[in-house]
Amino acid sequence: MKNKKQFVYIVQAENSNVCKIGITDNLERRLKDYNNMTGKSKSVVYQYLFTCEVSDMKEVENAIKKEFSKFREKKSKEIYFYNDDLFADYVNFIKSHNSFIQETFIKIEPPKQITKEKIVPKTTPSLKERGLTPKGRMQQSKRRKDDEFYTRYTDVEKEISMYDKEIWKNKVVFCNCDDAIDLDDEKRSSAFAWYFYKHFKELGLKKLICTHYAGQVDLFEAGAKAYVAYVSITTDGENLHKEYPKNYSGSFDDPYSLKILSEEADIVCTNPPFSRAIDYWKTIITSGKNFLILSNISNAINTAYIHYFKNNQVWAGYNEVDWFQNPDRELKRVSSFWFTNIPIENRPRYKQLKIIPLKNIPEKYKQYDDSKTLLAENNYIPNNVKKPFAVSVRVILNGILEKGYKLIEDKEYVPYYNKKRDFGKVLIQKI
Repeated sequence: MKNKKQFVYIVQAENSNVCKIGITDNLERRLKDYNNMTGKSKSVVYQYLFTCEVSDMKEVENAIKKEFSKFREKKSKEIYFYNDDLFADYVNFIKSHNSFIQETFIKIEPPKQITKEKIVPKTTPSLKERGLTPKGRMQQSKRRKDDEFYTRYTDVEKEISMYDKEIWKNKVVFCNCDDAIDLDDEKRSSAFAWYFYKHFKELGLKKLICTHYAGQVDLFEAGAKAYVAYVSITTDGENLHKEYPKNYSGSFDDPYSLKILSEEADIVCTNPPFSRAIDYWKTIITSGKNFLILSNISNAINTAYIHYFKNNQVWAGYNEVDWFQNPDRELKRVSSFWFTNIPIENRPRYKQLKIIPLKNIPEKYKQYDDSKTLLAENNYIPNNVKKPFAVSVRVILNGILEKGYKLIEDKEYVPYYNKKRDFGKVLIQKI
């Protein structure tokens, strides 16, 4: 190994919602290995999204597994959840590692895949035909199914049932990142739309508005054309009205969607696409409307979102959600959490916080990094420390900011032990 170069790579198959992060001493051979694998379809083609040279690939691989453990599909595999933000996190983490030498730029044409005695109709143009590089494809994933995850009805029901019904009374609920709605068929309606339709009278809703995005993969086969669905239920019965505005995309930031958000909506409840979460959070929070949305569990310690938590514009909801349905109707594990600006009462997760004097915290759960900053682990929180200290995302989700503590910085805190990077955290301080 001493005489060979060492590489870390990120590779992805076309039309996949995951990527693979691995190590090799021969990038060309490794890509050929991927493209020679047998499986359901030999038409699957892998391409590199990122490659770099490192001094110790095993060390980097282990560091990646530790840092991004919650985004690995299986702990024994190299499969990681993929979206634009996470891909950038993977690359930035690899480049910040002490073993990183340089990014490599290689062009390897994957071998053509041949099927015997069967001609498979070509339904998707290649990257080359679309004028895209692998990086360009990554940046356009928001228009693909790569991060389209559909929430299950049970998860919607579990979360919404935690809130006082008076919150919804006489309100217009807007699902602005939804899919099809069919009042006669639950299977052809999104979980959000179906829940609010089924509980319309019980919650005392005034109106339900759902947008259907034309650019996404259509899980419910409702047709590709974007529309806005208006649902109201009166003493005269149910009323479903669909509008198909000219040049309307159905996206949450389409001018027509923004008009509905501004002029009609009272509460927004949906599951926005992970790849556009930064834009979505900015849109919904600046609108000043109440919201209850699902998003990546790590957002609470992600620099792009921390300022919202710091400024008390958003906080964790009640429940974590780990399983979603993808456009192929398969269950996929994606760690996410409910986030809201609706008041939380009697948060059950408070019980997980152990707020006690520093001296009573077990030694293994109070460590100091290279900068002498205290890292409190396992939900232990010192109640007599005046200086800022670091905590994990779980502590924020468990409601520590509602227990007399505040965030100190608008960015993620990255601790180092003996100059080696550890899990990302945030700095908090007792008020």
